[in-house]
Amino acid sequence: MAFPTHRPRRLRTTAALRRLVAETDLRPRHLVLPMFVKEGAAEPVPIPSMPGVVQHTRDSLRKAAAEAVEAGVGGLMLFGVPTSHDATGSAGIDPDGVLNVALRDVRAEVGDASVVMADTCLDEFTDHGHCGVLDDRGRVDNDATLAVYADMAVAQVEAGAHVVAPSGMMDGQVGVIREALDAAGHTDAAILAYTAKYTSAFYGPFRQAVESQLSGDRRTYQQDGANVREALRELALDLEEGADMVMVKPAMAYLDVLRAVAEVSDVPVAAYQVSGEYAMVEAAAANGWIERDRAVLETLTGIHRAGADIVLTYWATEVAARL
Repeated sequence: MAFPTHRPRRLRTTAALRRLVAETDLRPRHLVLPMFVKEGAAEPVPIPSMPGVVQHTRDSLRKAAAEAVEAGVGGLMLFGVPTSHDATGSAGIDPDGVLNVALRDVRAEVGDASVVMADTCLDEFTDHGHCGVLDDRGRVDNDATLAVYADMAVAQVEAGAHVVAPSGMMDGQVGVIREALDAAGHTDAAILAYTAKYTSAFYGPFRQAVESQLSGDRRTYQQDGANVREALRELALDLEEGADMVMVKPAMAYLDVLRAVAEVSDVPVAAYQVSGEYAMVEAAAANGWIERDRAVLETLTGIHRAGADIVLTYWATEVAARL
């Protein structure tokens, strides 16, 4: 009887051996926690489609931020849920708007112990739910939106954000924001560019979380899920415009895009495990169809293995504590 010459199983025989030769090492510092804060909320509001995730009050946001930092997460990404909306999303620029107030609160709570990030986009604040201002024909006006993003980014940094994260997929957004930040004296503020943000079916729970006013869809500015070369073109443009980090969103359905971006990017690469990806795992686990804790860690390890230096996930605090 001929026996195998090569036996890869030898390195799988004990937990210690498997740990010794593991090629991918997911650590708390790789994780960023997205957080929602609701203007005027008296108590945290559960989000039905995202079990375990809430719209925070100002006080609960500070507490959750401190807990995340204590667990060792790498960063906190803040989203605001305002009580009023208008055509230009003016509450997103207002120093006393919900998101900028929340940035001041969290920065006061955690200081420089974690990286405070701000979503630099108008969709939470507009009465039409789009990521930019509209022209007289109801289309998103790219260049008019850039001017608003510039003001929004400056306001967010002045409120305490270490990093601004333009997610609207407007052409030229990184360059305009960089110029505005530098002109305002904020040369140390970093930009996390949503380089490849795809129009996706997996955003539904997020829209519930931010009480989106969206009418129509975002296909004219978010990327087509069929394209990967386009993502590399977007990457080249964002790097040329001064992006300090780049992002692929969603994560799990776009691991090939993530790998392609990671292979050529000379700045850190992030991926966002979006609300629908989170909800799928939680729903399947609630029905007893999968092992929840193993599935959570497996999905995050897969995203990190595909090339993400940074993973945005609603499980960040939980997984950081487990790790």
